[in-house]
Amino acid sequence: MADERSPKTGKNAYVTLLTRPSYLAGAILLAFTLHKHSPDTPLIITYTPDTVGEASFAAFKAEAKYSNIIVRPVEHLRLPEDGTKHGMVAERFIDTWTKLRVFDLYDLGFERLCWLDADMMIFSNPSPLIFNEDNDAYLDGGDAMRIMATHVCVCNLDHDSWAPKSWVPENCAFTHLANSSEVPEVTNSPETFGQFNSGTFVYRPSKALSDFVLAKFNELGNARLRAMKFPDQDFLNEAFNSRWKSLSWKTNALKTWRYWHPNVWVDNEVGVLHYIVDKPWAARVKPDGTAGYLGKDGETHEWWWNEYENWQSERVKQKEAGLLATVSKYAAAETGEENEEMKAIGGGAQDYAKKFKDGKEIDGQDGHEEFPQLQKKVERGHGPVVRGRGRGRGEGWSLMEA
Repeated sequence: MADERSPKTGKNAYVTLLTRPSYLAGAILLAFTLHKHSPDTPLIITYTPDTVGEASFAAFKAEAKYSNIIVRPVEHLRLPEDGTKHGMVAERFIDTWTKLRVFDLYDLGFERLCWLDADMMIFSNPSPLIFNEDNDAYLDGGDAMRIMATHVCVCNLDHDSWAPKSWVPENCAFTHLANSSEVPEVTNSPETFGQFNSGTFVYRPSKALSDFVLAKFNELGNARLRAMKFPDQDFLNEAFNSRWKSLSWKTNALKTWRYWHPNVWVDNEVGVLHYIVDKPWAARVKPDGTAGYLGKDGETHEWWWNEYENWQSERVKQKEAGLLATVSKYAAAETGEENEEMKAIGGGAQDYAKKFKDGKEIDGQDGHEEFPQLQKKVERGHGPVVRGRGRGRGEGWSLMEA
């Protein structure tokens, strides 16, 4: 494992974030499957040492003997309480503001960085679709304050109450594609054709780009940031409005697209599978083959568990008992016994969401009651809050609350 203070040679890297041990199994399996399909491209695991315990950190070190991992401590980025209401739709988004620390990793020496959410798994090599000359030409164009990502899917076929009325299939960029190789254009008509999902995005790291993001963050102000439904995604769409180009759906394939977008989905063409809403490691696939909070995701959740079993088999042979024990603590038992700590990311994920009607929040909800995780103590960290050694450790983010 590369030391968190040491630059890693090479041009490209992927980055993810761990702020709580409930995502440990997801991050470890992301590293395992990325190394399987793109072994020369490291995964930088940024983590918050005040909330990620010693056992989780030891798991990173143990897994790094087999997967290409670099660890990097970062400081939490949360918005201060100022009396205004949280707009975020669910408590699992509490820590996603910390993703913005990714723009401060320019000091690691990579030419290209690609963010991947920790609830993703790799099923084929995404690097040729992400790191290539055509994408470089776009990212280097204009004033170079640009990123590339995949369009947001606005079909809302499950009729989630938080979604605005404009979220219908005809306004989804993917609906109008004829086959799996097409990539939608970015336009502002309709508005949804100009919006992206922040689960995967690639950029050229630089101090100038970091300063650009920070300036937009400070310009919007705390009240407006707190009102956003999907931090960090809503913020990044504001910051990079008309400054982004689309990647292939294969680099951020939401699990629901397998049945929402059969016009493009091909199982063996998926590069990065995004396990939105409930996470597969939080519950086993039921005997009838169903999984997911609506019971529709048995197939894709089974794919995750198959890779988990492959990972387990390898680590058993390598006698990594401590690593196996730590990760299994945050993955559902074979008995199907439910872990209370995993409910907010498992089948009960939507129970931890606010209540909306026609895309508007129902009045009378208290933020702290609605988001109990804001009040809940987390695992004792293996180290103190990280400060100093550059703005990536907290300096400059004036609205930051550790």
